[in-house]
Amino acid sequence: MTLFKFKAKPKNKAKKAKSERRARNPFGRRSIVTHWQTTSMGMVVALLVITGVLIGVLLRSYYYGSARQYLTSRMNIITGSLENYSGDTAINYSAQIRSIVEGYEDKDKIELMAITADDRVDITSSGFSPGEDMSFSDYEAAKIADNGMAYDIFELPSGEKVIAVTSMISLAGCEYKALRMVSSMKNVDHQLLILMLGVVMLFLLITLLIYLSGRFFIRSIVYPVIRIGEIARKIAKGDFSERIDKTSDDELGDLCDSINYMAQELSRTESMKNEFISSISHELRTPLTAIKGWSETLTAIDDRDTFVKGMRVITSETERLSQMVEELLDFSRIQDNRLTLIMDKIDILAEIGETVLIYQERARALGITLNYYEPTMLPFVYGDKNRLRQVFINIVDNAIKYSDKGDTVSVEAYEEKGDICILVSDTGIGIKKEDLPKVKTKFFKANHTRRGSGIGLAVANEIITRHNGTLNINSEEGVGTTVLITLPAINDGKQQTENKPTVDAQLISSDRTKTEG
Repeated sequence: MTLFKFKAKPKNKAKKAKSERRARNPFGRRSIVTHWQTTSMGMVVALLVITGVLIGVLLRSYYYGSARQYLTSRMNIITGSLENYSGDTAINYSAQIRSIVEGYEDKDKIELMAITADDRVDITSSGFSPGEDMSFSDYEAAKIADNGMAYDIFELPSGEKVIAVTSMISLAGCEYKALRMVSSMKNVDHQLLILMLGVVMLFLLITLLIYLSGRFFIRSIVYPVIRIGEIARKIAKGDFSERIDKTSDDELGDLCDSINYMAQELSRTESMKNEFISSISHELRTPLTAIKGWSETLTAIDDRDTFVKGMRVITSETERLSQMVEELLDFSRIQDNRLTLIMDKIDILAEIGETVLIYQERARALGITLNYYEPTMLPFVYGDKNRLRQVFINIVDNAIKYSDKGDTVSVEAYEEKGDICILVSDTGIGIKKEDLPKVKTKFFKANHTRRGSGIGLAVANEIITRHNGTLNINSEEGVGTTVLITLPAINDGKQQTENKPTVDAQLISSDRTKTEG
């Protein structure tokens, strides 16, 4: 007993599926070569076929028309000579026509016939009579034609194709009603066949050349594209080590350069991201360790001084954690274009002064001299005071962070060409020349021995840019770093600096003093 019945797959479907698999590239899609073969080459072949058909029609029309014209002209010569004597009654036209037909000089190529009034072929130049019952379409057409002449192309019972021209005659006392010429089309058809074979061979040669050149051109595109696809998939999986060999200086070469540059930049970004994750993990772990250690210590002792010291450390490390979290949040907002600014007319000196006050004790504790060159007045600035203070804090914090004991950090503010300039310089460790162009990019840290997340300058640069300002950094390793921030000023009056908080670290001057470096 049969439990299952399998249906055999039709052979034509199996062949179709196999051909489709062959037409697909290794990635499961129809290849560019297949598209080109089915579209461009298909159109070329169709165009050549149509052109060949048109050429064949035109050649046939030309050669057949020439054959008809030749017979017509020969017929007009005979009928014209007869009509010249049509007024002479002494001439026996029937005998003359018999003489013309029997002695026709081109009878090896053209057969001349004389047709009587009772529609019978009486005499031919070859001596062969087609029979009394035969009818000719050209003769019937000539009877009703306005000029008394007609032609036709047809096949004989033997299969030979011929052309026939009949001309009606009207001569007094003549027993013949029409003259008919018949010529074989064998030579004409042979000539047409040779020409059409030449056209076909020419078109086949053109098709082959187009196919080979197109195939070569398509392959010169397909293989690099396949290679680019392979590299792109490796890059998508995180392998940035592969590079594409550039073999041409055309658009594909530019694409190879772009892919290689993308891989290089992604590799660099991935490396910086990994370093950032490692750095931020360390930065988070350090304050957390301090907070955890002091929390455990405070729970085990009953000493007021130690308690105050421990709480101070916990508060400081908590603020440090809070600052890092804020930087991360700001960076996320910038990446998602969600960073908002609360713009208002602000006193820029107040924000700079507050920043310097925040870091005076820390600078003194580290043995770093903090100088502040405060002008008597500056124009107002239109901006977000909290965000600008965040920028100033980041820049001054970096200056102190990358300075050692005995170094000097200077802060200066002044107006120049309608802009407010804030100059922060230090005599610290500086930045390497090759690292200087990268310091404002995300995740980048020029020196991994100093604390920091590597995104503070990127956030600061974005904030200043959104205030229509600039943040420029100049540095030399072992000499120091200078950061210049410019912001557009509001020229509707000067702000006064009375009641400004002074800096205990060292207030150098109440007027602008230019510093070098």
